Amino acid sequence: MKDIRTLSLEQLQEYFISLGEKSFRAKQVYDWLWSKNLHSIDQMTNLPKPLREKIALEYSIHPVSVDLMQRSSDGTIKNGVKLHDNLMVESVLIPTDTRSTACVSSQVGCSLNCEFCATAKLKRMRNLEVAEIVDQVALIDRQSRLYFNRPLTNIVFMGMGEPMMNYKNVVAAIHKIIQPEGLGMSARRITVSTSGIPKMIKMLADEELKVKLALSLHSAIEYKRNEIMPFSNNFPLTEIMNALQYWYQKTGSIVTFEYCVWQGINDGDEDIRALIKYCRQVPSKVNLIQYNPIGEGKYDQRSTAAEEKYVRELEKAGITTMIRKSRGGDIDAACGQLANKTTKNEA
Repeated sequence: MKDIRTLSLEQLQEYFISLGEKSFRAKQVYDWLWSKNLHSIDQMTNLPKPLREKIALEYSIHPVSVDLMQRSSDGTIKNGVKLHDNLMVESVLIPTDTRSTACVSSQVGCSLNCEFCATAKLKRMRNLEVAEIVDQVALIDRQSRLYFNRPLTNIVFMGMGEPMMNYKNVVAAIHKIIQPEGLGMSARRITVSTSGIPKMIKMLADEELKVKLALSLHSAIEYKRNEIMPFSNNFPLTEIMNALQYWYQKTGSIVTFEYCVWQGINDGDEDIRALIKYCRQVPSKVNLIQYNPIGEGKYDQRSTAAEEKYVRELEKAGITTMIRKSRGGDIDAACGQLANKTTKNEA
């Protein structure tokens, strides 16, 4: 049976008119679905019971559910999220003293092949639907209120999958999240992280959503980036930069470069010089991300000396740089570790 959440407000209005009902019923249902995140047609109490029964004959609601919740020693919560077809994704609640951040997934598995990422080792099964993305945000908001006594403050599309490869649904989900008749969150507190697909970066800029953009870079030397992220052979750094410059021109929002430093791979002076040169082409900042091992020995965490040199040289060049310590590593919830280790998705 079709999920009623696949209908737009206009389609809901047409549906109720076809039933001989007033069109305002559509707004009532829409509010239950997207503002209140209700998962039961029978609980839509401002609709007459006969109408609820009539709707239930044609439509259902397919909510996600938490199959397994794990709590890290640092407070991070990882959810194994079961979808209506029994496939699984993972989403994470990352708390700090002042924030609660939801790291949400956009695909079951991933379309790309980044060597350092556990999710990339999984076969992409399918894209997530709009409602499945919104459900992740809503359930993490509930967890934040329950365990940390505050609502969700930030959302990052840094979970399983490449958001730009599920562009239509990700953008539609963001609209549901930020609309007053949806979850009512601020777009400025949402970050879309991409591995770098120029055409889609430009499309996102044209949406004028006021979200933030992060690019998973890891090397500004072409051949090295292609080895680390083989799919990037199709997307040269020059084309990516052109898209990032377009992004800034359209949005006025600086780009965040996400960057892991690995011992013997991208920890040399030439790597730092290349990164500085790349950053200078567009208003940007750099997040140096702690690498989280995925059980393969090729990529080793940078030395402290290499990290300090990156910070020193970047800041000397006037580039804002932050060291991001990973959270949830003890439950495989940190960046690059989401791989459904507790589920049975087939690779």
